[in-house]
Amino acid sequence: MSDNTQRMNNDTQPGSEPTVGIELTPEHPTERIADLAALAEDEGFDVAFTSSHYFNRDPFVTLSRMAEATDTIRLGPGVVNPYESHPVKLAGQAATVDEESNGRAVFGIGAGDRSSLANLGIEHERPLRRVLETFGVARDLWAGDTVSHDGTFAASDASLNLEPPSGQLPVYVGAQGPHMLRMSAKHADGVLVNAAHPKDLEWAAGQLEHGLEERPDEHGPFEALAFASVSVADDEDDAREAARPPVAFIVGGAADPVLDRHDIDREAAEAVSDALSQGNLTEAFGHVTPEMIDAFCIAGTTEQVAEQFEAVLEFVDGIVVGSPLGPDLEDAVEKASAAMEQAIAADER
Repeated sequence: MSDNTQRMNNDTQPGSEPTVGIELTPEHPTERIADLAALAEDEGFDVAFTSSHYFNRDPFVTLSRMAEATDTIRLGPGVVNPYESHPVKLAGQAATVDEESNGRAVFGIGAGDRSSLANLGIEHERPLRRVLETFGVARDLWAGDTVSHDGTFAASDASLNLEPPSGQLPVYVGAQGPHMLRMSAKHADGVLVNAAHPKDLEWAAGQLEHGLEERPDEHGPFEALAFASVSVADDEDDAREAARPPVAFIVGGAADPVLDRHDIDREAAEAVSDALSQGNLTEAFGHVTPEMIDAFCIAGTTEQVAEQFEAVLEFVDGIVVGSPLGPDLEDAVEKASAAMEQAIAADER
């Protein structure tokens, strides 16, 4: 990556240890997610993201519970989209998390999943512009400004009745395609690259470099994190089996160039996608091939995952350990932390 990078924990300087993050999916009760966040904090994670899907528990309610259970780990949605909720509302919700956590919030924003939005009858229009306008307006609101906006969304004389303790929340854009990657590098504080394989992350790093070339100096440092599907367990087969559901959804939404990059059989990918579109989840998971798991998830024992983390860190400034984590969540948090320690130690040798 460029020298224009910075770790998410602001006490450090460029060149320090990688940022270590975790994604906690609120498919479980908020109390359990809060306990997992506390465990992640104890295990040395820097940031915990909570995913946002309409069919799971509310991410901002969950983040409030996580804030109560923790002291130092940074917290944020990973990621919300500016279609299901109005961007001004999202800015207020994020500021509330910052207040509840005494200034530990980050703002993860992305375009959202096209198929999930379609289920709600929401048009996925001009996603790059919508994301950029959303965090631009949010920054103005967090600064205490009254905002009127007329673009991909409208707001008139909007303001917040609270001031986030951090002043400005770091903005991390969830991205996978070339244009969103470049935009994030040009305008955001960081990016959450939706990928787990060095091939994809090397390609993404090239796109980010193009954006960094146009980045204004006043935007400050930039950080690239791999938002990677990870599954870790004592037994490799158990870890890989647990990876089937998230890998199926990744394959179902993967663009043709991504499939080609990994030599994924198109017919096999279409079988996964067709089963998902018909709601046959068990069938879709069964169509996941070993090659798909290799391409789209870091899966295996602690030692195997550590080796893959080390390879990933060649191209990013840190890793967010994403769903499914592993067959046993608490055990997976501990093993993922151990794997990161091994990868960082190996990188320093």
